[in-house]
Amino acid sequence: MSLTGRLSTAIGLFLVAVALIAWSLLAFLHPGTDGGYTDYTVGHTAGAPINVTLQTVGSIGSGFGEHTTWVSYLQKDPTTGQWLHDTSMILPANTVVNVTIDQYDSGSPLRNQQWGQVTGTIGGTATLNGKSFKVYNSYAGNGVGHTFAVPGLDVSVPLVGVNGNLTNICSQAPCGSLPHNVLTFSFKTGAPGSYNWQCFVPCGLGYLYGNGGPMSTLNYMGGFLKVVA
Repeated sequence: MSLTGRLSTAIGLFLVAVALIAWSLLAFLHPGTDGGYTDYTVGHTAGAPINVTLQTVGSIGSGFGEHTTWVSYLQKDPTTGQWLHDTSMILPANTVVNVTIDQYDSGSPLRNQQWGQVTGTIGGTATLNGKSFKVYNSYAGNGVGHTFAVPGLDVSVPLVGVNGNLTNICSQAPCGSLPHNVLTFSFKTGAPGSYNWQCFVPCGLGYLYGNGGPMSTLNYMGGFLKVVA
């Protein structure tokens, strides 16, 4: 790799680290509209996998607090099936977690192509609408809208966007049968501890470099995994 390439990579990794630290601090200082942890350990049989279902929306709408135009994640309650504006979870340690994400937001080319790679999942892959992939070219198709990334577990999955030219993109969460991509992947929790997860694609429209607003507010584009013994 050339000196310029190495320098660009180093700068990119430094900016990611700064964004991660800033998000973690701001999440504590500026919590979201809802709070708490969704507990997946209740009734869990040791050794059995955990199933987590999320959705990403380009505009959360009026049903989940004051920031109606913000992009956001939602989490499905594993017991009631209700969609929650809650991005934090309690998970058992050393357990396989099967994740399904319904991605309703549009995408664009990535600023850092590293975010287009799947890392840390079981098998090193994810599926997009049933088709397995290891890396997604964000300059092809509809680009990437978000990532689901858990830095402490080296997990990162790009969430491919829907066609931004569609006239029926969901603008009021929770979304239902409107156009979306379904992404699935599995990873294994580590030792007990607290792991933050977040989207690394700057999607805070109207904020400096896209990193403010929902990007730095808990229960929007990131949360925490509380892994317990």
